[in-house]
Amino acid sequence: MNRRTIVIGSLVLGAAAFAGGAWQVARRREAAQTAAVAETLQAQPDALVRPHSPILGSADAPVTLVEFFDPSCEACRAFHPAVSRLLRDHPEQLRVVLRYAPFHQGSDEAVRILEAARMQDRFVPVLDALLDQQPRWAAHGAPRLDWAWQVAGEAGLDLAKAGSDRLHPAITAVLNQDMADVEVLQIRGTPTFFLNGERLTDLSIEKLRAAVTDAVNAQ
Repeated sequence: MNRRTIVIGSLVLGAAAFAGGAWQVARRREAAQTAAVAETLQAQPDALVRPHSPILGSADAPVTLVEFFDPSCEACRAFHPAVSRLLRDHPEQLRVVLRYAPFHQGSDEAVRILEAARMQDRFVPVLDALLDQQPRWAAHGAPRLDWAWQVAGEAGLDLAKAGSDRLHPAITAVLNQDMADVEVLQIRGTPTFFLNGERLTDLSIEKLRAAVTDAVNAQ
């Protein structure tokens, strides 16, 4: 074995050890955050689901999936069909509670569009349309909110009424409360899911589907 081989082998082993150590640190940090959030929810259980929160599915379903989402978030768009499929698969057993986490520029306006749509009983079609057409309006750093409004109009929103409703105090209150809960619950990215009050970690669409299916089957 020559010196070059020894050096390369040492570097590979060092990199592997560093990666393993970083993974363990990340896992410990994640576990500490999960424990802190659980403690917060014991003290402030209403921080997870508010009376104003939109509910998809059966309101009295035994399994509750809470999603903190951003209308401009690509990952939220990717998860949306899976969440919709779960609702179709478990129409009586599952309810999805949506919470707003408008981290991206312009997302607060998209939330106002959604809440104005809710006032017109057009929440789901406008939500579906905004997420489906997200690449059209949600360019990061330069969102085209005029296009977002156009997309909502194409989904059946009365734009004239919504334009006057968008600054309604109730909509502003929803935004303020959800952002306050985002801070309290240490939501740092979207989507973030809670299943029956427990935060889901190491998330993928497949793991979300499995977790919800297990929770439904446990009823």
